Amino acid sequence: MNQPLSFQNGTKDGLPIALGYFPVAMTFGMLGTKYGFPAWCPILISMSSLTGTGQFMGIDLIAQGANFLELAFTILLINIRYFLMSLSLLQKLPSNFSMKKKLLIAFGVTDENYAVAMQQQKPLTFPYIIGILFVSYIGWSLGTAFGTIVTDFLPASVVSSFGIAIYGMFLAIIIPAAMEKKAILLIVVLSTAMSCLARVIPVIKNLGNGWILIICGVTTSAIGAYFAPIKETEPTAEETEIQKQTKEELYL
Repeated sequence: MNQPLSFQNGTKDGLPIALGYFPVAMTFGMLGTKYGFPAWCPILISMSSLTGTGQFMGIDLIAQGANFLELAFTILLINIRYFLMSLSLLQKLPSNFSMKKKLLIAFGVTDENYAVAMQQQKPLTFPYIIGILFVSYIGWSLGTAFGTIVTDFLPASVVSSFGIAIYGMFLAIIIPAAMEKKAILLIVVLSTAMSCLARVIPVIKNLGNGWILIICGVTTSAIGAYFAPIKETEPTAEETEIQKQTKEELYL
């Protein structure tokens, strides 16, 4: 019961993530093929950049002919959350982790992998985290490859319909959070309104989709942070005891 988390534990916890990634990654592969990219292109992107939303936005901007600066800033804005997640996850890792191990873990940090790892009460181990990353990476990469293959065998109408899958994923993330917290609902409504207004405002409407996303995202995030900041709460006695036990186990 006190055995450290193993690679097998990680693959078991990561399997549901991989199964969830497969259909979304398949949509990404189909979208890349639909835009006229060779099959190897979306596969290579998925294998070298496990960023989900950033990949969808990136390949869409490339297809629209966006310049490099617009592409870089947009992807940076979308993926900057991984930087914060990596810093947060670092607090739960043993101090003896080498820089190579940390960089490898940072490459595989996603919203789902991060959530599963942070929920663990036992001290995290390198084999456990690699187990989660391994199966989720395989699920995402194979899903993309499968999407590029089946595109040639499906009618164009079916391929186009898969494009709404990414929006369904966004709604699945936004709606529960918006129903739970009014502040999030307000930010969602505000960002939607700003995005619509950006299409008619004389100067902004001539900008690319990437720049519009940056303007709307930064503005609404700043408004949300100012008017609805997250208040720090003191940990409960149970949480304090768990943290104390975790630190003791790390140094045994």
